[in-house]
Amino acid sequence: MMITRKPLGRRTLLRGLGASLALPVLEAMSTTVKAAETAAASRKRLQVLYTPNGMIMQNWSPAQLGADYTISPILKPLEPFRDKFVVIKNLDHVMAEAMGDGAGDHARCCATFLTGVHIYKSDSVLLNGPSMDQIVAKTFGQYTQIASMELGLDQPSMVGSCDSGYSCAYNNTMSWTGPKTPLPITVNPREVFERMFGDGDLADAATRRRQLLRQASLLDFVAEDAKRFASNLGAGDRQKLEEYMTAVRDVERRIQMAETQNAVALPQMTRPSGIPESFSAYSRMMIDLQVLAMQADLTRVGTFMFGRESGARSYPETGVADGHHPLSHHVNNPEKMANLTKINTYHMEQVAYYFQKMAETKDGEASLLDSTMVLAGASLADPNRHEHRDLPIIVGGGLFKGNRHIDAKSVPMSNLMLTMMDTLGVREEKLGDSSGRMAGLV
Repeated sequence: MMITRKPLGRRTLLRGLGASLALPVLEAMSTTVKAAETAAASRKRLQVLYTPNGMIMQNWSPAQLGADYTISPILKPLEPFRDKFVVIKNLDHVMAEAMGDGAGDHARCCATFLTGVHIYKSDSVLLNGPSMDQIVAKTFGQYTQIASMELGLDQPSMVGSCDSGYSCAYNNTMSWTGPKTPLPITVNPREVFERMFGDGDLADAATRRRQLLRQASLLDFVAEDAKRFASNLGAGDRQKLEEYMTAVRDVERRIQMAETQNAVALPQMTRPSGIPESFSAYSRMMIDLQVLAMQADLTRVGTFMFGRESGARSYPETGVADGHHPLSHHVNNPEKMANLTKINTYHMEQVAYYFQKMAETKDGEASLLDSTMVLAGASLADPNRHEHRDLPIIVGGGLFKGNRHIDAKSVPMSNLMLTMMDTLGVREEKLGDSSGRMAGLV
């Protein structure tokens, strides 16, 4: 249907939300649906999927370079999507090496993963970042309600020492807005849901409309109250009030975004009650929430940690009783290496589920996967030796040609991240230890 009339204004729409459920959809209101469909074609997204404690590299790396390589055992779960990802060998994170700092490879590898920076060894003083995802979020976040979402499956601790004198913040997140500002991950699906949709029990359109109306009414009250007494304030108080109102206007901007996004049809999802006992159920519930956030265009940037570095979680679903981190120090024992391969493969099954959900979710005329750049893998190669070179990395999505195994020729992984940001339309001249762009990906 061609719409030629001017759409209803924000406040007109807000006043009508309470009654609009009992009325037929008006043409002026339905323009938001058309706008959402048109905008979908131009959106790009970034997702980073992180697996801890390294990989058994001989079971990760394909034997051949180029197209139509024979897929490796650990990557086997991703075979249905091989035309949507590239395997990259010889990407290095030299900045995660000790450089005289001694032990602490797990803290360094996680913190360096998206920054390319050699972190400061201390359990109380932080020095890192910013991370690639947050650089992208600074640009993409102006178009969404939530700048970025940082999810994980292991309870984080951001204080104290977790690895040989390094702050726990280094082990427990890979996202940094600046050198001293790590972003904690959220591990409870209920908290994720409430951040996305408020404290309602459903993510349906009617509930979201009621929440928007309530939030907008509160903002209107704040604005009127501020206007009433602003003229009687001194210069210092006026400055404080202006800073406060800037924050209020940002909330109002996000509500306006939500009004447009509310027109997008979403699958109905009930607020989770807590963390499922099964790791697979837990992982997939959190992935569903991350994908739903992308589908609703609540955010376009996300990170997802399937575990934290040095984490000792066991995975009974794999038939392996040993904890992950202890098993990663396999001392070349064939049985331990075989069991670690099972855990590595199990993590890739979760990545494959993410690819499947994104591929099945419509985004305009394409899928979410078609408009997303996915970085997945680990920040250690062989964990037994704590190797930081030739990292196990894939880059996926629909923004470049897949079905390839390429050799990066021992360049910093930061070069890859600069190239990824170029593809996303976020230009940076330098990231961490980058020495240029990475050839061969695009």
